[in-house]
Order: sequence, then structure tokens, then C-alpha cells
Amino acid sequence: MRLPVVLLALSLSLVQAAEPPLNIVVLLSDDHRWDSLGAAGNPIVRTPRLDTLAREGVRFSQARVTTSICMVSRATILTGQTMSRHGIDAFGQEITPEAFAQTYPGLLRAAGYWSGFVGKYGIGEIRPGDFDFSRQYETKHWFETETGEPIHITEKNARDALDFLRARPKEKPFVLSVSFFAAHAEDRAPEQYLPQAWSAAAYEGVTIPPSPLATDEYLRALPPFLSAPANEGRVRWGWRFATPEQYQTHMTNYYRLITELDEAVGRIVDELKAQGVYERTLILFTGDNGYFHADRGLADKWYPYEQALRVPLLVRDPRLPTERRGLVREERVLNLDIAPTVIAAAGITVPARVQGRDLSPLYVGPGLPDWREEFFYEHPTITSRNRIPTSWAVVRKDVKYIYWPEFEHEQLFDLTGDPTELNNLAGQPAQANLLSEMRIQLTRLRERAR
Repeated sequence: MRLPVVLLALSLSLVQAAEPPLNIVVLLSDDHRWDSLGAAGNPIVRTPRLDTLAREGVRFSQARVTTSICMVSRATILTGQTMSRHGIDAFGQEITPEAFAQTYPGLLRAAGYWSGFVGKYGIGEIRPGDFDFSRQYETKHWFETETGEPIHITEKNARDALDFLRARPKEKPFVLSVSFFAAHAEDRAPEQYLPQAWSAAAYEGVTIPPSPLATDEYLRALPPFLSAPANEGRVRWGWRFATPEQYQTHMTNYYRLITELDEAVGRIVDELKAQGVYERTLILFTGDNGYFHADRGLADKWYPYEQALRVPLLVRDPRLPTERRGLVREERVLNLDIAPTVIAAAGITVPARVQGRDLSPLYVGPGLPDWREEFFYEHPTITSRNRIPTSWAVVRKDVKYIYWPEFEHEQLFDLTGDPTELNNLAGQPAQANLLSEMRIQLTRLRERAR
């Protein structure tokens, strides 16, 4: 007997309502730029487990951050807000209890999720009661176990994540944030990148080609305050990339750290499968900021060039139709979008203060939503303007405007004709109208970011 349409719709809605909520795992790497991933076309770095997530899910090839430094970006990922709004703009600042209640882990825990955090928090100390399970640590690559044995931080990340998954109450949905320290350098160590022994085999006999942007031409094109010896990007370039031998050693070890992270991700995925919850778990993988690999004569991040802005972003969502798996989307998505994507996936109303957008309509919706055409980038001064100066930028697909307020210095790049951001057009009379437009838009976007 066929059910009436109204009863059939009601029956389907009841079935859907009976489905358990999605579990959620957010995997965050550190200093991991977008192209240090096999799925992004890098032929050298070994990331088979992350590549599998990309094949089973969606890869956002144009993901970027709104501030390229760890503590700000991590606060943005938790809150879905810009630095101007969440207010975390210096090391050691803590997110307030009121603000934490509006983060994705705070909201999901309040809604009945079992919540966990493992690894680098970056915004002060985790308070008792913020998570059901938390193990917080960072700054160095090697620790000691309780028995005095050495353990690498990535191995510790993996073991702690597995502890959470195995000890969680099985009747509750869960949200787990695994915040890797890899592939961050251990800044105080002369070797900088200190991987585990086992990963060496993956890079035996490999030579990493130098960046095409690691030339004097790109260094000379920098504003003079960035190419000065006191600038931190130049200081760290001297630590890591000043000679071809340094470059090979440090880039190989950087890639080894990423391969070790990839193995840890694989163990987490295997545990989800062993528990029978993999097909009810939303997995997001991204990085907290991009990274200079000697590009422009720089190291690390901070500055609003593409190497520092772009990050990997993979979403493995069980709601994704089979025929769309392996999808690559090119919309300008941001670290702002992680929190609303997680909150919406849990069936919770996204708070009004959230400035990002749920990503899922870009891959599960019947049609594509209108998406942002530009975004505002901001970075605070760290220590002094000579070390890491403040920068603001308007970033579009075809043009980028950068303003360095402490030096009253402007840069304007045609990203279509000059994708490597070599030629500053700010001083050209023919660009006067565009420059004026971008100045006005920068002011508007700064206001909206608050």
C-alpha cells in the first residue's frame, strides 16, 4: 500500500530525526602551507592518508587565513571570528569563559557532545570544565614518557587522540580537536626540525628543488623594512635557508614532520573505522597558517603574501554524495569558516557574532551559494615594527592591496598578470583609480571586521 505524500514526508522526517548526530574531528597542523600535500600536486612530500581523505571528500584549493600567526589563527578557527572581533592579538592571551562558550567546542559540549582537545592550544591555558578531555602541550618536538623514554610530540598527539576515542562514552556524539605541533620548527634548536627516525626512509635519495621565488629579484622587490636584517623573516631565513645545504636539510626534515603527522592522522582514521563510526564522523583537516620556504628570501609566515596566507583544507563529510567524492572547490574559503561548518553540522544555530560561513552548501547543496569575492587580512605588530610590523590587506581573486600602517607603505598587485606578487603597481599613475578604490575598501572591511 502506498502512503499518502504527507504521511510519507512525515515518515522520512522521523527517520532522519532518528539518525544520531554527526561526530566531528578537527585536525589542525602548524605552519603547513597549501602545497605541502600530495593531493595538492606536490610530488615530493609523502601524505598518503591525507590524500585518501581528499579522494573521499572535498579539497578546497584556495583556502586562506585572515591572520597568519598561530595564536590569532587558532582563536579564529575556534570562534569563526576575525582578530578584530575575538581580540586575541598577542601571545599568552586567554579566551574568556564567555567567549569560549560561543566557540564550536563550547557550543557542542553544551548541546551534549563529549568534547576533547589534544595538543597545541595557543591561546592560554585550558580551564577545567572547558573540555571533557584535554591534554595540552607544545613548543618542542621531544618529550619524555612517565618511564623516561623519549616520545615525539606527533606520536604523543596520536596516542592522546586514541585515548580520547577509546575512553569516550559510546552513547554520546563527540567532538575532538587534534592540534598538531608539526610541522612547526623548534625555534630554539639549531636543527629547527626534529623528526622521528622512521620517517627518514621516505625521503632517502630525494633532492628538494629550490623555490622559484627564492631569488634576489624577489628579495629586492620586498618593502625595505622587510628585507632589513632586523626583520624576523630574514632572521629565520638565515637560520634555515641561507645555504643550499641548509635548505635541503631543513626542507627534508620539514616534510618528514608532515609525513609523521600524516601517519598519525591515519591511526585516528583507523580507530574511527574500528569503532564503526567513520561513516558518521565529519573530519576537517587544515593548517593554522602558510609558510615561506625561502620564498622572497623569507622564512616563517606573518606577511600577506600568498605563501603565508594559503593553507590546506580537506573535508571528509559522510553527507557528501558518492559521485562528488574527490571534489576540488576553488572558492575563497577561510579559517573563519571552520567553526560555523562544525556548529551547523551538529545541528546548532550559528551565533550572530560568527563571521565565517558554513562550507557544506559548497559540496552537499543542490546548488551553489553566492560566495565571498574578497576578504580582509590583518596582522598585529609582534615585539616591534622592525621585527614583525602590522599589515592590512584587501584580497581578491584578481587583485591584492597591502597597507603597512607603521611605515605608510602601500603595495598593489595584479594577481592575474602577476600571480607571484613581484611588481608593485601602487606608484603607477595608471593604477590611481584602482588604488583609491582599494584604500576605501580597506577602511570598510576594517570596520566590518570588528
